[in-house]
Amino acid sequence: MPVLRILHLVGSPYNDFYCELSRNYAQSCLIATANPSLYDFQIAYITPDRQWRFPSSLSLEDIAAAKPMSLLDAIQFITAQNIDLMLPQMFCIPGMTHYRALFDLMKIPYIGNTADVMAITAHKARTKAIVAAAGVKVPFGELLRQGEVPTITPPAVIKPANADNSLGVSLVKEATDYDAALKKAFEYADEVIVEEFIEPGREVRCGIIVKDGELVSLPLEEYLIDPDERPIRSYTDKFKKPIEGNLGLTAKKYIAGWIVAPNDPITQKVQQEVKKCHLALGCRHYSLFDFRIDPKGEPWFLEAGLYCTFDHNSVISYTANAAGIPLNELFMTAINEALAMS
Repeated sequence: MPVLRILHLVGSPYNDFYCELSRNYAQSCLIATANPSLYDFQIAYITPDRQWRFPSSLSLEDIAAAKPMSLLDAIQFITAQNIDLMLPQMFCIPGMTHYRALFDLMKIPYIGNTADVMAITAHKARTKAIVAAAGVKVPFGELLRQGEVPTITPPAVIKPANADNSLGVSLVKEATDYDAALKKAFEYADEVIVEEFIEPGREVRCGIIVKDGELVSLPLEEYLIDPDERPIRSYTDKFKKPIEGNLGLTAKKYIAGWIVAPNDPITQKVQQEVKKCHLALGCRHYSLFDFRIDPKGEPWFLEAGLYCTFDHNSVISYTANAAGIPLNELFMTAINEALAMS
């Protein structure tokens, strides 16, 4: 097999937080998947000034030493590199949409979902509407803009329509708490979702990978939920802020998730719902979805998180490994699916 030239698309034109988030994840991926006999990794790094750089590594020193380029110069440079495949490692909305679409225009295949799928799933209300139409249970909710008043009786969950990592999310227990929660959510988006709170229960994530065109459900990962102490997962369950040096992936009080047993009653239920979500949204290569399990054991869709950073800590990598699929095999499977569709 010839060595594949794979371009890692890293950084963010949006802000420093997403730029550093991307750099840290991509750096982990470069280390975890390195195999010079199979892959020749190249790096494209975009910064909030919208300049492109092509550093030899993702160290801050090598990034600083790389020549900044305009978009036009970057396209010409990439075109001359004979890139076989692109791996997107950008997590801001422009990175998930505009930059993937750019590679569609350049006719360079990439791993992961298309720009239009990423645009849909970046908006939680649109995602909910699509999966609900496919028969998946979703919490009843409403989409509000500035000045509009919720009609749902608390308890309710408030979340920005298009922010990730639980930024701006609140649980409202009394109607008098709505104003503060809405103010917080509107700091992150122009539209806010108010939805009925599904009592825990449990909270799980479940991924799908595509292999030889077939959907393969991965084991569930479960997260600690406590009706009193931790009724919903928050930003601080996931990240330390600010990011210092290597990305702080966990908060100080964070308790890591665990793999749900295959014979657990919820496993097959959630895996069936996840396949419906994947197909309804038009996903490809892989997908990942969050579900709340109510006290009766019924799964309710929360949101899509269509990322896989292909390092050992990524949820899809972690749950695939629990199913006996090591990272190198997972990565090769995704590569094969992406190249087969090009």
